[in-house]
Amino acid sequence: MKITVVIPTYNEAENLPNLVTAIFSLPVTGLDILVVDDNSADGTGQMAEEMGEKWDGRVAVIHRPGKLGLGTAYIQGFRHALAKGADAIAQMDADFSHPPVKILELLATLETCDVALGSRYVPGGSLDEKWPAWRKGLSSFGNLYARTILGLHIRDVTGGFRMWRSLTLANLPLDRIRSNGYVFQVEMIYVAEKLGFTASEIPFHFADRRRGKSKMNLRIQMEAALRVWQLLGMYRDLGKKSAVQV
Repeated sequence: MKITVVIPTYNEAENLPNLVTAIFSLPVTGLDILVVDDNSADGTGQMAEEMGEKWDGRVAVIHRPGKLGLGTAYIQGFRHALAKGADAIAQMDADFSHPPVKILELLATLETCDVALGSRYVPGGSLDEKWPAWRKGLSSFGNLYARTILGLHIRDVTGGFRMWRSLTLANLPLDRIRSNGYVFQVEMIYVAEKLGFTASEIPFHFADRRRGKSKMNLRIQMEAALRVWQLLGMYRDLGKKSAVQV
């Protein structure tokens, strides 16, 4: 089984080498990494190229000309992985907020569903204990806000730690996905549910990044708040019969 882990990066040189080592230490065969770098000023892209040589080609890199956004980075990464014949495609952050060891549970869970999700909001899941109360409240409210408006069944709709069956991604209308901040995660799972694909959640502890700066800002938060309402109209035509199996 071929599994590709897609990791978007922008100025993650302090984190990427350790993350790659942690992923490749897992007892999983057929595992490779695809870094999608947005022209990092700190040399992350070049560092990823060097890691590709160190790990015998198991690290590939897509170099993009600038900060083009999280959503387009993932879509480009997904398409690349599908074209290269991946059987399963994982997505995760580069900053260790998503624990690499949980990839094993995501892979095991994927045997019984179409997409496995790391969840902060199921029993056993948690947020970094160092986060102030207002930040935890904002995260929890944003998740509940999107779930309620869109009628989603999973509990963590905004999280970005996921593993997809390739067949599932191949049947999603990726050309219609327009969200480019963190609401991209909401749009993807909303479309998947609309098409009747099944999702299962596993708990994990979301740790604050170890090094580097967060990419979250007010513009991204505002996009998320407004975009959720737009999704209702954008996908009225989708239903469980819309998915075309290949």
